[in-house]
Amino acid sequence: MGKTYETVIGLEVHVELATRTKIFCGCKTAFGARPNTLVCPVCLGMPGTLPVLNRKVAELAASVGLSLHCEVNRVTRFDRKNYFYPDNPQNYQISQLYLPICRDGRLTLSEGRTIRIHEIHAEEDAGKLMHEERSGETLVDYNRAGVPLIEIVTEPDFRSGEEVIAFLEQLKTTIEYLEASDCKLQEGSLRVDVNLSIKEQGSERLGVRTEMKNLNSFHAILRAIKVEGERQRRILEDGGSISLETRRWDDAKGESFPMRSKEEVRDYRYFPDPDLPAVHLSEAWIETLRSRLPEMRKEKKERFILEYGVPEYDAELLTGSIYLARLFERTVALGVPPKKVSNFLMGEGLRLLREKEMDAKDIKLTPEGFARLIAMNEEKRITNAVAKEVFEAAFDSGIDPEAYVAGRGLMTVRDEDLLRKTVEKVIAENEKSVRDYLGGKEKALSFLVGQTMKAMKGQAEPATVTALLKELLSV
Repeated sequence: MGKTYETVIGLEVHVELATRTKIFCGCKTAFGARPNTLVCPVCLGMPGTLPVLNRKVAELAASVGLSLHCEVNRVTRFDRKNYFYPDNPQNYQISQLYLPICRDGRLTLSEGRTIRIHEIHAEEDAGKLMHEERSGETLVDYNRAGVPLIEIVTEPDFRSGEEVIAFLEQLKTTIEYLEASDCKLQEGSLRVDVNLSIKEQGSERLGVRTEMKNLNSFHAILRAIKVEGERQRRILEDGGSISLETRRWDDAKGESFPMRSKEEVRDYRYFPDPDLPAVHLSEAWIETLRSRLPEMRKEKKERFILEYGVPEYDAELLTGSIYLARLFERTVALGVPPKKVSNFLMGEGLRLLREKEMDAKDIKLTPEGFARLIAMNEEKRITNAVAKEVFEAAFDSGIDPEAYVAGRGLMTVRDEDLLRKTVEKVIAENEKSVRDYLGGKEKALSFLVGQTMKAMKGQAEPATVTALLKELLSV
């Protein structure tokens, strides 16, 4: 009988912190600028330059640690991690090994399992290599060099890809609630390295691990874990051995490929950075940060149920993103009934986020515009169909709903003569459906209503159309 294997996974989660400037210099951290325009002698590693720690980095890193039940070290220090690569302008990275800012935390998944956080350390990001396929050249953009990161290192507590995704979703929500990062995987502000090994079921001895990089979506992470676990299992079942290595995931091919042998700590020749003094964090400073922690998702969900009377299911989804929760709450504060706001966000809002593959942070619809949209719909100045159209238009453009409706002539038609003529025309053009309805088939009436609404371009009230059809067909 063959051996039974168990997957063991640990994560290194790199999070770009939401500071305006870099970790050790005054250069801006804006995403999408022209290559090599957000640089200075410090982040380019020029000789004779001296780094100065951005205070905001310490605040955000410690706040994340407190939210993850970590111990915040009273003394923290930066070290030089030495390696030679073109995107690393100094030929070393300023990171933390010996005295990271946070240690020994935890995050409890919704199903009850607790994932241990080994440490959180702060460091600077490297530049970005851009490979030109036509010329074969590799170019370097140093705009990202020096952007502040925290690396959240877990213990190898995961046993499945599904657990990993549940952890990452919860972690992402926590960090967004703190406004410590926008956590956009597509822009690289949240990056995940997966360390994976397999071991015999029941054994305490861990297998040889591989590290997978280039994972830029939760879908890719889940898929890569499955494929890598199967690859290692096949090798062991065939009598082979696993190599300690770093692998690059290719999502298009659904495969990982060896990049290099996996370095160990001693390979980086860490030593304390002589240009940066140790950072002393007082008890009073840490307690001040703790007192400033915002209302987190669990508390917000409970309050939404009690204060606004929304069902638990709605509250769960609305608080899944701080940006969605904020739009809900600020719109309700303008006097709009909570359930009306919730219905739009739960239906059209979540659909649009899914279909457009948008992050909730990118919603442009303002609370004021949202309130006016709902008011127009409630006052029957626009139909439900038009309200959905306007909501979608304003969702990712921020256009004023009233201006959109006026500019496109979408107000509900009140002209009874026009509506009557349209209904009469629909009846004349759909004799079979009329016969079906008169013969007792109620569904035929729904078809006639739909045809009338189509002819009116959605600018008639369905209830009025239905009543008029019944009146004319009863003659």
